[in-house]
Amino acid sequence: MAIRIKSHWWNDERQRALPEIASALAFIAWRIAVDKAITLHCERFVYVDDRQRLDVIEEYLVFLIQIADRLAHERLGEDERRTLITTLAKKLIEHVQDNAQDLLGPGEYGAAFVARLNTRADDYAEFQLADDGPSYAFLRHLGFEIQALMGDTEENRWVIDQVMDKDGWDAYKRFAKALRDLFE
Repeated sequence: MAIRIKSHWWNDERQRALPEIASALAFIAWRIAVDKAITLHCERFVYVDDRQRLDVIEEYLVFLIQIADRLAHERLGEDERRTLITTLAKKLIEHVQDNAQDLLGPGEYGAAFVARLNTRADDYAEFQLADDGPSYAFLRHLGFEIQALMGDTEENRWVIDQVMDKDGWDAYKRFAKALRDLFE
């Protein structure tokens, strides 16, 4: 499923503050993550319930935050990078909380996302992002985590390949382009 990502500012004459850029990135990351969750369903992988689908979306969001951090490292100083990534994470926590509450009912869903983000940050710290994109290990870890969430059923046993070979790369390319565009 193709989605249209708007990553250029309407009024490109005006300088944008980092929180404004982070907010736009959060919206774009959310759309990409949802699109990838839908793509898995369209490829005949099976979700047990909405909680499982949200977990997959959250895994993509964690992956995209890691991508944003690596790309921001190349173009921003340490304090600016921290501001961008912290604001991005906070906005994504809001997206997770709001959407999970709509789907699953009242609850504290943001805290679980923060815990996942903190756990995965340690895992992803081991992996490289080169000029041509995330390393094999970087994408494999995303695929592994999504495979663990989806289960090793007959329908879902190849989800890791789908994520590593297609969806993870596409999510990276779309998000990296959007990040570059928003800074121009």
